[in-house]
Amino acid sequence: MKNVGEAPQEELATGERSTRNRVARSILDHGPSTVADLATRLGLTQAAVRRHLDSLVHENVVEPREQRVYGARTRGRPAKVFALTDCGRDAFDQSYDKLAAEALRWITERHGEGALVAFARDRIAAQAEAYKAAIDAAPPAQRTEALAKALTADGYAATARSAPVGEQLCQHHCPVAHVAEQFPQLCEAETEMFSALLGTHVQRLATIAHGDGVCTTFIPRSGSSGGSTTQTTTPASASTAGRNPA
Repeated sequence: MKNVGEAPQEELATGERSTRNRVARSILDHGPSTVADLATRLGLTQAAVRRHLDSLVHENVVEPREQRVYGARTRGRPAKVFALTDCGRDAFDQSYDKLAAEALRWITERHGEGALVAFARDRIAAQAEAYKAAIDAAPPAQRTEALAKALTADGYAATARSAPVGEQLCQHHCPVAHVAEQFPQLCEAETEMFSALLGTHVQRLATIAHGDGVCTTFIPRSGSSGGSTTQTTTPASASTAGRNPA
């Protein structure tokens, strides 16, 4: 129902989201909280708090729990508190990227770039086992698609699409993009892994870590590369291929 004289729906929605974020942030800062606690801290009515909590529960950001009682339990039902879920906690910046980058920088400074490359390859090798099983179970013509599905299961939102003389594997999300921006060895190890799994030379055209919209890898059709390790046909430039999601 439209209310005359009120803000547009987009602005109302933005205000709702802002208040909802304040509710979640208050729980993060103060721990599991009752409706009354939140209402007092945020200057909201309890009815408004309950409405926002219902939405946050639906989004799996918070969950209701029975309040822990220390000492003698009073009569009556324990108060219900709301706590952040793991998903809700991950939505807040916990400086994991900064910590990872500092650790990799320490490895490089103390043990050289070779140690960093070894770490990147060892990390990706653990993921490759599951990807290999998915690829081996797929018909030859669907191997790239099988790899895309396996990557998606790991959070990379990957798709496969046809391209001139081959296919393009597109990863629309990269969980380590901020770290890979500083340490491209992570991307290089992943590209090597794709090549090993698919049994052919592949060419990385674009990466999210370098500012492109999508990580895009060109995979030549079987026989099109003539066994050469140098890709002579480039279906799209590295500056544009990653900006056109499949």
